[in-house]
Amino acid sequence: MRIEFGSQVCTRLAEGTAREWLVPDGLGGYAMGTVSGLRTRRYHGLLMVAGKTPATRTLALAALDPLVNGVRLATHEWADATIAPQGHIYLENFTLVNGLPRWRWRLGETVIERELAMWHGHACVAVVHRLLAGGPVTLELEALCAWRDQHGEQQVAEGVLEHYSLRGPQWTPDGTWLKGVHYRAEAERGYTATEDLLLAGRFSAVLERPGDVAEVVAWHGSLDPPPAVDIIASAHTRNARFGSLELAADAFIVRGPDVVAGYPWFGAWSRDTMTAYEGLFLSTGRFGEGRRLLQTYAGTLSEGMLANTSDGGVTGYNTADATLWFIHAVDRHATVAHDGALLAELRPALDQVLKAHLNGTRFGIKCDPADALLAQGAPGEALTWMDARVDGEPVTPRRGKAVDINALWCNALAVLGHPLWQTAVASFRRTFAPSVTARLTGIKPGRWLPDTTGDPALRPNQLLAYSLPHAPMAPDPVVLRAIGEKLLTPMGMRSLAPSDPSYRGQHRGTLKERDAAYHQGTVWPWLIGPFATASHLAGLPVDGLLTALMAHRQDYGLLSVSETFDGDAPHLATGCPFQAWSVAELLRSNRL
Repeated sequence: MRIEFGSQVCTRLAEGTAREWLVPDGLGGYAMGTVSGLRTRRYHGLLMVAGKTPATRTLALAALDPLVNGVRLATHEWADATIAPQGHIYLENFTLVNGLPRWRWRLGETVIERELAMWHGHACVAVVHRLLAGGPVTLELEALCAWRDQHGEQQVAEGVLEHYSLRGPQWTPDGTWLKGVHYRAEAERGYTATEDLLLAGRFSAVLERPGDVAEVVAWHGSLDPPPAVDIIASAHTRNARFGSLELAADAFIVRGPDVVAGYPWFGAWSRDTMTAYEGLFLSTGRFGEGRRLLQTYAGTLSEGMLANTSDGGVTGYNTADATLWFIHAVDRHATVAHDGALLAELRPALDQVLKAHLNGTRFGIKCDPADALLAQGAPGEALTWMDARVDGEPVTPRRGKAVDINALWCNALAVLGHPLWQTAVASFRRTFAPSVTARLTGIKPGRWLPDTTGDPALRPNQLLAYSLPHAPMAPDPVVLRAIGEKLLTPMGMRSLAPSDPSYRGQHRGTLKERDAAYHQGTVWPWLIGPFATASHLAGLPVDGLLTALMAHRQDYGLLSVSETFDGDAPHLATGCPFQAWSVAELLRSNRL
């Protein structure tokens, strides 16, 4: 996919900053910014360096501001709301080719182009400026530098440039601190929105004639990078091997291999990794990498559970579904990749998972011997994918027997041929039948499955009961139409029906406000996958279900799919602009 915008988007900040580009380095680090060039997030920069895990990132090179014959082509916003300079007004074009961004500025007959790429597998960014028309011109490139945690803000500090290296033409040191750089997206999200950046110095070159270039490379660690033009050419060659959805998926697969759940702020989350596994690895034919990932994760099991995440600095096991998704991923790998040897190799580990769940493990996760269904829950915990908490309390605790957890449990029992499988399926059908919802709500039978035992809320979690390979229920067109009528939007499935008193149609504001709405009506595009699969199996038409999401890939995180959307129309994108399971389920569903 080639994405291109003209001056009507590039020169209007509301349009140009709404669209973000991402160039990952394959390690968890990245370069990221907006079409207009204005940095609107503290996560925007040309060199974001990954640490020991994808979640521990550090901003290094924040910006490289071009001046052509003294005319400033960069754009910055300041704490007093001033936009200065306003270099975006000179932009005539932005293009994303093979996932790599390219800008063109016009000053009369002079046209300057910038292109950048990461050196894949290294914390290294290459930036090339090329004279396309006019000349000679004097080009200066001012390096705005930082060295701080991706989630923080930088104040005046010493030793910023001790941590990474810059290479380019004719360097002149400076050392001025630019105070009060403002990030409008952080202000909207209720976070500290200003910081200071170090103008470390400037590169300069004279570009005599069209075709002349000025190259800059920035890197962290003991590297000897090739020329910037070679890095960019190599990135084009590599990325051109992928289709557009495959290239979007590639952004999330990092060293290990492992999976980044979403850019810019997430690291690795086992639930997201395993939910996205089929789309990221199997739909793209990356069987070898996927095999190694599953083997690695199997070696991390503890008390029959995968860790949820270590993003917060402490490894937590507070998930009831990630390990069940892991069993699903192993089964799908064995089936799609014709790799029964992997299932046999991991069978002892998977048997231990079942044993732990049958006997009971952390957070009250235990098979109920009375009906063979899985119960879960603990005070203050939200163990399903609906895991938001406000003031330490889960917004949707879903304690007890949840419909999606038990659909995954029945699927896992079937995969491993456990004798309890048929008992669990029979219990599931009794416990979660639409008639149960009718009894709880007074609504006629045949409408939808309850979300948990005792909670008839209309949520999309029930879709797993119809869409998993070993689903406990046969897809019911009547139920699916009822679900679609209330939950389906062009961008995916609402997490709660609008008719519910707890529904929130906007996923915006402060962290507390966003978390309160996160699973209370907010649209999640990854759920279009289970809905499309169930609809396909039920013989319902699926043409057109993915059209809006495919078009969305030019609207927010370019080439990618965002984490969430507002529940209310027009369903504006929210959350991470680049989300792994959103892309993975779109990719998988596109192959139904």
